Amino acid sequence: MAAEGCDLVIGARSADDLATLAGEIAAAHGVNVEPLAIDMGDLASVDGFADAVIAAGGADILVNNGGGPPPSGALGVAPEVWRQQFEAMMLGVIRLTDRLVPGMRERRWGRVLTVASSGVVQPIPTLAISNALRAGVVLFMKTLAGEVAADGVTVNVVAPGRIWTERTDQIDAANADRQGLSQDEIRKRSIATIPVGRYGKVEEFAAVVCFLAGAPAAFVTGHVMRVDGGMIRSV
Repeated sequence: MAAEGCDLVIGARSADDLATLAGEIAAAHGVNVEPLAIDMGDLASVDGFADAVIAAGGADILVNNGGGPPPSGALGVAPEVWRQQFEAMMLGVIRLTDRLVPGMRERRWGRVLTVASSGVVQPIPTLAISNALRAGVVLFMKTLAGEVAADGVTVNVVAPGRIWTERTDQIDAANADRQGLSQDEIRKRSIATIPVGRYGKVEEFAAVVCFLAGAPAAFVTGHVMRVDGGMIRSV
Protein backbone atom coordinates (compact mmCIF):
# COMPACT_ATOMS: atom_id res chain seq x y z
CA MET A 1 0.00 0.00 0.00
CA ALA A 2 2.80 2.41 0.87
CA ALA A 3 4.58 1.65 -2.40
CA GLU A 4 1.36 2.72 -4.17
CA GLY A 5 1.45 6.05 -2.32
CA CYS A 6 -1.10 5.42 0.43
CA ASP A 7 -0.79 7.10 3.80
CA LEU A 8 -1.30 4.40 6.41
CA VAL A 9 -2.61 3.69 9.85
CA ILE A 10 -1.24 0.35 11.00
CA GLY A 11 -2.36 -1.56 14.05
CA ALA A 12 -1.16 -4.50 16.13
CA ARG A 13 -0.80 -5.47 19.78
CA SER A 14 2.94 -4.86 20.03
CA ALA A 15 3.34 -1.09 20.21
CA ASP A 16 7.16 -1.11 20.07
CA ASP A 17 7.37 -3.37 17.02
CA LEU A 18 4.60 -1.35 15.38
CA ALA A 19 6.46 1.93 15.88
CA THR A 20 9.62 0.44 14.37
CA LEU A 21 7.70 -0.85 11.36
CA ALA A 22 5.99 2.52 10.86
CA GLY A 23 9.35 4.26 10.75
CA GLU A 24 10.75 1.76 8.25
CA ILE A 25 7.74 2.08 5.92
CA ALA A 26 7.72 5.87 6.06
CA ALA A 27 11.44 6.07 5.33
CA ALA A 28 11.24 3.62 2.44
CA HIS A 29 8.21 5.09 0.67
CA GLY A 30 7.84 8.72 1.78
CA VAL A 31 4.29 8.34 3.09
CA ASN A 32 2.74 9.13 6.45
CA VAL A 33 2.43 6.07 8.71
CA GLU A 34 0.60 6.26 12.02
CA PRO A 35 1.06 3.30 14.38
CA LEU A 36 -1.87 2.61 16.71
CA ALA A 37 -1.98 -0.28 19.15
CA ILE A 38 -5.04 -2.52 18.82
CA ASP A 39 -6.10 -5.85 20.26
CA MET A 40 -8.80 -7.38 18.05
CA GLY A 41 -9.99 -9.50 20.97
CA ASP A 42 -10.76 -6.43 23.09
CA LEU A 43 -13.73 -4.39 21.87
CA ALA A 44 -12.66 -1.35 23.89
CA SER A 45 -9.32 -1.44 22.08
CA VAL A 46 -11.06 -1.83 18.72
CA ASP A 47 -13.29 1.14 19.43
CA GLY A 48 -10.32 3.22 20.56
CA PHE A 49 -8.53 2.45 17.31
CA ALA A 50 -11.64 3.32 15.28
CA ASP A 51 -12.14 6.56 17.21
CA ALA A 52 -8.60 7.67 16.40
CA VAL A 53 -8.96 6.84 12.70
CA ILE A 54 -12.31 8.62 12.42
CA ALA A 55 -10.96 11.68 14.26
CA ALA A 56 -8.13 11.88 11.72
CA GLY A 57 -10.57 11.86 8.79
CA GLY A 58 -11.59 8.24 8.44
CA ALA A 59 -10.35 5.39 6.25
CA ASP A 60 -10.75 4.95 2.51
CA ILE A 61 -9.36 1.40 2.63
CA LEU A 62 -9.71 -1.08 5.48
CA VAL A 63 -7.65 -4.25 5.49
CA ASN A 64 -8.76 -6.64 8.22
CA ASN A 65 -5.96 -9.09 9.05
CA GLY A 66 -6.01 -10.76 12.44
CA GLY A 67 -4.15 -13.63 14.00
CA GLY A 68 -5.17 -17.26 13.95
CA PRO A 69 -6.20 -19.65 16.72
CA PRO A 70 -4.16 -22.46 18.21
CA PRO A 71 -4.19 -25.61 16.06
CA SER A 72 -6.85 -28.15 17.05
CA GLY A 73 -9.33 -30.67 15.77
CA ALA A 74 -13.07 -30.09 15.78
CA LEU A 75 -13.76 -31.92 19.05
CA GLY A 76 -12.51 -31.35 22.56
CA VAL A 77 -11.89 -27.59 22.33
CA ALA A 78 -12.78 -25.79 25.55
CA PRO A 79 -15.74 -23.40 25.29
CA GLU A 80 -13.56 -20.58 26.61
CA VAL A 81 -11.15 -21.04 23.70
CA TRP A 82 -14.05 -20.84 21.25
CA ARG A 83 -15.30 -17.70 22.98
CA GLN A 84 -11.91 -15.97 22.98
CA GLN A 85 -11.28 -16.77 19.35
CA PHE A 86 -14.78 -15.67 18.32
CA GLU A 87 -14.16 -12.29 19.91
CA ALA A 88 -10.72 -11.89 18.33
CA MET A 89 -11.31 -13.40 14.89
CA MET A 90 -14.92 -12.51 14.18
CA LEU A 91 -16.48 -9.99 16.55
CA GLY A 92 -13.48 -7.63 16.47
CA VAL A 93 -13.42 -7.66 12.67
CA ILE A 94 -17.15 -7.01 12.47
CA ARG A 95 -16.92 -4.16 14.98
CA LEU A 96 -14.01 -2.41 13.27
CA THR A 97 -15.72 -2.72 9.89
CA ASP A 98 -18.99 -1.45 11.35
CA ARG A 99 -17.22 1.65 12.70
CA LEU A 100 -15.25 2.60 9.58
CA VAL A 101 -17.59 1.77 6.69
CA PRO A 102 -20.15 4.55 7.37
CA GLY A 103 -17.51 7.17 6.53
CA MET A 104 -16.78 5.40 3.27
CA ARG A 105 -20.46 5.43 2.37
CA GLU A 106 -20.69 9.16 3.09
CA ARG A 107 -17.70 9.82 0.82
CA ARG A 108 -19.15 7.47 -1.83
CA TRP A 109 -15.91 5.48 -2.12
CA GLY A 110 -14.30 2.76 -0.09
CA ARG A 111 -12.65 -0.62 -0.01
CA VAL A 112 -12.95 -3.33 2.64
CA LEU A 113 -10.55 -6.26 2.33
CA THR A 114 -10.53 -9.10 4.82
CA VAL A 115 -7.77 -11.68 4.93
CA ALA A 116 -9.27 -15.12 5.56
CA SER A 117 -7.81 -18.52 4.71
CA SER A 118 -8.09 -21.27 2.13
CA GLY A 119 -9.87 -23.12 4.95
CA VAL A 120 -13.08 -21.22 4.22
CA VAL A 121 -13.29 -23.11 0.91
CA GLN A 122 -11.44 -26.32 1.71
CA PRO A 123 -11.17 -27.02 5.48
CA ILE A 124 -7.63 -27.40 6.79
CA PRO A 125 -6.90 -30.31 9.17
CA THR A 126 -5.92 -29.21 12.70
CA LEU A 127 -7.47 -25.76 12.16
CA ALA A 128 -11.12 -26.40 13.02
CA ILE A 129 -11.55 -23.12 14.92
CA SER A 130 -10.15 -21.10 12.04
CA ASN A 131 -12.22 -22.98 9.45
CA ALA A 132 -15.44 -22.30 11.36
CA LEU A 133 -14.95 -18.68 12.42
CA ARG A 134 -13.39 -17.40 9.22
CA ALA A 135 -16.28 -18.91 7.25
CA GLY A 136 -18.63 -16.83 9.38
CA VAL A 137 -16.61 -13.70 8.61
CA VAL A 138 -16.84 -14.46 4.88
CA LEU A 139 -20.64 -14.64 5.03
CA PHE A 140 -20.79 -11.38 6.99
CA MET A 141 -18.66 -9.67 4.35
CA LYS A 142 -20.72 -11.15 1.52
CA THR A 143 -23.88 -9.77 3.13
CA LEU A 144 -22.26 -6.37 3.68
CA ALA A 145 -21.10 -6.23 0.05
CA GLY A 146 -24.70 -6.23 -1.14
CA GLU A 147 -25.68 -3.50 1.30
CA VAL A 148 -22.99 -0.96 0.39
CA ALA A 149 -22.26 -1.63 -3.30
CA ALA A 150 -24.47 1.21 -4.53
CA ASP A 151 -22.49 3.62 -2.34
CA GLY A 152 -19.22 2.96 -4.17
CA VAL A 153 -17.87 0.66 -1.45
CA THR A 154 -16.57 -2.77 -2.40
CA VAL A 155 -16.16 -5.60 0.09
CA ASN A 156 -13.98 -8.59 -0.71
CA VAL A 157 -12.22 -11.45 1.05
CA VAL A 158 -8.75 -12.66 0.13
CA ALA A 159 -8.02 -16.30 0.91
CA PRO A 160 -4.34 -17.19 1.09
CA GLY A 161 -3.19 -20.71 0.46
CA ARG A 162 0.26 -21.77 1.60
CA ILE A 163 1.96 -18.38 1.88
CA TRP A 164 5.29 -18.87 3.65
CA THR A 165 5.19 -17.08 7.00
CA GLU A 166 5.80 -17.96 10.64
CA ARG A 167 2.16 -19.04 10.79
CA THR A 168 2.77 -21.55 7.99
CA ASP A 169 5.68 -22.98 9.93
CA GLN A 170 3.45 -23.28 13.01
CA ILE A 171 0.81 -25.21 11.07
CA ASP A 172 3.44 -27.49 9.53
CA ALA A 173 4.85 -28.18 12.98
CA ALA A 174 1.38 -29.08 14.31
CA ASN A 175 0.79 -31.45 11.40
CA ALA A 176 4.25 -32.99 11.96
CA ASP A 177 3.42 -33.67 15.60
CA ARG A 178 0.02 -35.11 14.71
CA GLN A 179 1.39 -37.44 12.03
CA GLY A 180 4.69 -38.34 13.68
CA LEU A 181 6.76 -36.97 10.80
CA SER A 182 9.45 -34.33 10.45
CA GLN A 183 8.48 -30.77 9.60
CA ASP A 184 10.55 -30.98 6.40
CA GLU A 185 8.57 -34.03 5.29
CA ILE A 186 5.30 -32.28 6.03
CA ARG A 187 6.45 -29.29 3.98
CA LYS A 188 7.40 -31.52 1.05
CA ARG A 189 4.01 -33.22 1.12
CA SER A 190 2.25 -29.87 1.31
CA ILE A 191 4.19 -28.49 -1.65
CA ALA A 192 3.27 -31.60 -3.63
CA THR A 193 -0.40 -30.51 -3.41
CA ILE A 194 0.34 -27.09 -4.95
CA PRO A 195 0.43 -27.09 -8.77
CA VAL A 196 2.85 -24.15 -8.78
CA GLY A 197 5.26 -26.37 -6.83
CA ARG A 198 6.17 -24.06 -3.94
CA TYR A 199 4.79 -21.96 -1.14
CA GLY A 200 3.65 -18.47 -2.08
CA LYS A 201 5.50 -15.28 -1.22
CA VAL A 202 4.05 -12.57 1.00
CA GLU A 203 4.69 -10.05 -1.79
CA GLU A 204 2.58 -12.10 -4.22
CA PHE A 205 -0.32 -12.09 -1.81
CA ALA A 206 0.04 -8.37 -1.09
CA ALA A 207 -0.10 -7.53 -4.80
CA VAL A 208 -3.57 -9.08 -5.06
CA VAL A 209 -4.77 -7.14 -2.02
CA CYS A 210 -3.48 -3.89 -3.53
CA PHE A 211 -5.28 -4.56 -6.80
CA LEU A 212 -8.59 -5.13 -5.03
CA ALA A 213 -8.04 -1.94 -3.04
CA GLY A 214 -7.59 0.17 -6.16
CA ALA A 215 -9.89 1.97 -8.59
CA PRO A 216 -9.52 -0.66 -11.38
CA ALA A 217 -11.29 -3.23 -9.16
CA ALA A 218 -14.44 -1.11 -8.75
CA PHE A 219 -16.66 -3.84 -10.26
CA VAL A 220 -15.33 -6.62 -8.04
CA THR A 221 -17.29 -7.03 -4.81
CA GLY A 222 -18.63 -9.84 -2.66
CA HIS A 223 -15.82 -12.04 -3.92
CA VAL A 224 -13.51 -14.54 -2.24
CA MET A 225 -10.20 -14.22 -4.10
CA ARG A 226 -7.93 -17.24 -3.78
CA VAL A 227 -4.17 -16.73 -3.78
CA ASP A 228 -3.14 -20.35 -3.49
CA GLY A 229 -1.03 -21.47 -6.45
CA GLY A 230 -3.90 -23.69 -7.59
CA MET A 231 -4.00 -25.68 -4.33
CA ILE A 232 -7.79 -25.55 -3.87
CA ARG A 233 -9.24 -28.06 -6.30
CA SER A 234 -12.90 -27.06 -6.27
CA VAL A 235 -14.34 -24.67 -8.82
